Amino acid sequence: MFNGLGMNPGNLSFLSHAKSRSISPENPAGAPGGGARALTGRGADAARDLGPGWKISPAFEIAPAETRTLADIEGSGAIQQIWMTLSGADASCRSYILRFYWDNQEQPSVEVPAGDFFCHGQGGDFFQLSSLMVCHNPGSAFNCYWEMPFRKRCRITLENRDGKPLVIFYQINYTLTEVPEECAYFHAQFRRSNPLPEKEVHTLLDGVSGQGHYVGTYLAWGVHNNGWWGEGEIKFYIDDDDDFPTICGTGTEDYFCGSYNFENKTTRRYQPFCTPYSGMPQVIEPDGVYRSQQRFGLYRWHITDPIRFESRLRVSIQALGWRSGGRYLPLRDDIASTVFWYQTLPTAPFPKLGSVDELEVI
Repeated sequence: MFNGLGMNPGNLSFLSHAKSRSISPENPAGAPGGGARALTGRGADAARDLGPGWKISPAFEIAPAETRTLADIEGSGAIQQIWMTLSGADASCRSYILRFYWDNQEQPSVEVPAGDFFCHGQGGDFFQLSSLMVCHNPGSAFNCYWEMPFRKRCRITLENRDGKPLVIFYQINYTLTEVPEECAYFHAQFRRSNPLPEKEVHTLLDGVSGQGHYVGTYLAWGVHNNGWWGEGEIKFYIDDDDDFPTICGTGTEDYFCGSYNFENKTTRRYQPFCTPYSGMPQVIEPDGVYRSQQRFGLYRWHITDPIRFESRLRVSIQALGWRSGGRYLPLRDDIASTVFWYQTLPTAPFPKLGSVDELEVI
C-alpha cells in the first residue's frame, strides 16, 4: 500500500492510509477536529459579532528572548509543506532562529535564521522567488516544500532574539504514516564569513558524520569590492577526500546554473532569474547615497543530482574576482550560506551561531 510520501504528479491518484494533519495557531496540536476551537486570540475582538469558529486565533506573539514551540508531533510521518509570515520582523529575519529536532534528539538537525531558511537572508524589498522547494509570495509569505520524515517525534521551535515582540502566522502541513527504512532525516545549517579571511575559502558544511546526500545551497553574498566577484569554485569533499575534492565546480555563476557574470548583454546589468532548480532572484546593486554595496541571493537545489556520501561530507566555496594583469583577486566578502541535506541520525553538533549583531546585514 502506498504510504503517502514522495508526492508528485505521477502518484497523485494513489490511495493511501496516511493521515493528513496540519498545525497552526488555530490548531496548535494538529488534533483531528481540533481546529478553530479557540475562544481567545488576536482575532477575538474582530470576531466579537460572530463567535467561535470565526478566525479567533490566526496568529500569536513571541516575546523578546522567548523560544516558542511551533510544532510537537508524536509518532511516525513527515512534514510536507510549511507556510509562514512574520509580522514586525527585522528586514532580513535573522533575529529569529528556526530549529527542528527529530526523534527526541537534544541536538537540532536544523538551526538556521528564518530568513535564510526561506532564502531571504539579504532582507530588502519583497522579491518573487518561484522554485520547487522554496517560494516567496506577495506580500511577505515564506513557503517551503522539503519533505522531512520522522519516526518517533518532530519538534519545531522559533527563537525571538529581537528586542521587540514578533507576531507569527504559520501553517505546518504534515502526514502521519509509516516511514520506510531507507528514508533519511532532513538537515539544514547556517554559516557566515564576514569578512572572509584573506586567501581563505568559505566553508558551507563540515563535520558531517553518517550516510546521506546533499540537496541544496542558498547563499546571501555581499560584495566588498568593485567588479565581478564570482570566479570562485565550489568543492565537495566526499568520504575519504582529503586535499582534493571529488566534485569541483568551474565558477560561482556556473554552479548556480548561470554563465558569464549573470549579465544581461543588452542592459549590461545583472539579470535576476528564477527557475525550479536554481536562481538569483535577489539583486541589490549600488543605488543612491546609502546603498553602496552589491548584494545577491542565490539558490541551487540538487533534486535530480544529489551529492551522495557514505560517511563524511565537506563543502567549501572560493571568493574570487579579478585584479590587474588578468590575475585572480581573492576577495574578503560577506558570505552567508544555508545548506540542506539528508542523513542518518545522530546529528553532529553544529558550529555556534553568532550573536544578533554578528548575524545582522548592514
